[in-house]
Amino acid sequence: MTSDGKLTGIVVDLHERRMFSGVVEWHHGVITSITESPLPFAGPYIMPGFVDAHIHVESSMLVPREFARIAVTHGTVATVSDPHEIANVCGIEGVRYMIDDGASTPLKFAFGAPSCVPATTFETAGAEVTAADIHSLFQDERVRYLSEMMNWPGVLANDPLVAEKIAIAHACGRVVDGHAPGLLGEQAAVYASRGITTDHECSTLLEALDKIKVGMKILIREGSAARNFDALHPLLSSHPESVMLCSDDMHPDALVLGHINALVRRALALGYNIYDVLRAACVHPVTHYSLPVGLLRIGDPADMVVVEDINEMQVTQTWINGELVAERGSALWPYSTAAIVNNFQIEEIGLSDIAGDERVGGVRAIVAHDGELVTTQEIVDVNDPDVLKIVVVNRYQQAVPAVAYIKGLGLQRGALASTVAHDSHNIVAAGVSDHDILAAINALIRVKGGISVADGGACEVLPLPVAGLMSDAPYIDVARRYADLDALVKSMGSHLRAPFMTLSFMALLVIPSLKLSDKGLFDGSTFQFCDVHV
Repeated sequence: MTSDGKLTGIVVDLHERRMFSGVVEWHHGVITSITESPLPFAGPYIMPGFVDAHIHVESSMLVPREFARIAVTHGTVATVSDPHEIANVCGIEGVRYMIDDGASTPLKFAFGAPSCVPATTFETAGAEVTAADIHSLFQDERVRYLSEMMNWPGVLANDPLVAEKIAIAHACGRVVDGHAPGLLGEQAAVYASRGITTDHECSTLLEALDKIKVGMKILIREGSAARNFDALHPLLSSHPESVMLCSDDMHPDALVLGHINALVRRALALGYNIYDVLRAACVHPVTHYSLPVGLLRIGDPADMVVVEDINEMQVTQTWINGELVAERGSALWPYSTAAIVNNFQIEEIGLSDIAGDERVGGVRAIVAHDGELVTTQEIVDVNDPDVLKIVVVNRYQQAVPAVAYIKGLGLQRGALASTVAHDSHNIVAAGVSDHDILAAINALIRVKGGISVADGGACEVLPLPVAGLMSDAPYIDVARRYADLDALVKSMGSHLRAPFMTLSFMALLVIPSLKLSDKGLFDGSTFQFCDVHV
């Protein structure tokens, strides 16, 4: 490979909003000329590479170096990556682990400084990221922004610690990402007025329009669990300059099939203007976050993708800094082993630890909804066959597990468990029987993190030794093993598109309405604990 070269084809100019036959040339990885040809259109299309405007790499269950080997095959040249998952487990050193591991790849990772670690005081996390830590992280130019400010009540109340973190970001010349599900009207205006510039949590068009009205950029999210494309895609025509595309959280089996290119394909199939769509996928993240990513202009880094069919967006080549990094579905650098970091402090638990109070009668249950992070709550009979027990176990210190009930997972037998449990990443498990729940939990304690499925004495595990969030194995092995466990859960009755991803958000207290932390059942609408039994 060489950082000098040229490509001939149909140049897709997203700035002048036109296509033309031409030649793109570069020297030392920088574009030196784009020459229009008098010949008729011929050859493949040459375009800027795709950028995921908001993703937690940890949710792919892959370390950055392996995530990159999949992403580049789909034409992704950069990601805006929030490392708060590993920060909740390992603190600022976990963030630095992600930065250093990502730097070993051609893909341009733009990491953020986590703003809310721990996410709340109502759960036990493995670490804290302080305002001083954030200032320290911003001394590294690879840390490009303040990650999603999930403490929206603190923002609205102008909490001094929240205000200090935002002020540090602004003083260091960084933008601030938002996370404000459901905020409308005056609350949205106040939230934006604090200097918060984006939101990826809009689930309705009305909410998105309210936030655009006060100057925020809206990230249309389509991941493995949270899917808002169907609700928000009209923004691509009504407010195209205020939109970016993101995945937020993608499990490995989904990532193997497609990334931002798949969202572009869907938008084009709906008839949206190709330049509006591609600007959302390529241009807006680069300009908003001031990323060192080329946009197919003279003087830019030669970060480009080549596609044969402009509507299908199947990427045949990906170039980063003038180097060919992926061709026809394969990354052009090999798998390499990653270092292991973790924070896992507990021993196996017993059946009596999760037995709970099994009185007959009404209980307050979490109701999970497919494709949504938002849950509802319902008073149900504990003996309803669709009502399962859900357990959260503190993995950082030996403590009594929290026990509650959940509806909507659909299991008819067995249990599943995970140490991917946003945001503190304690162990979350749910199932039909206490014996299977216990087996699934203890299997993860033995391997110090992963996902598991227990069914009548048999237990299958995908170990995630890196912080209990990521595997150190090759991506294809992780994707296959995850797909096997996903299929196993579905064979046990779950109708959810991504049952492990859905389970992982049942401990995410900052998304309403009802969730379970290691400290108890929590009402995200009132921001306080509530009773299981009514």
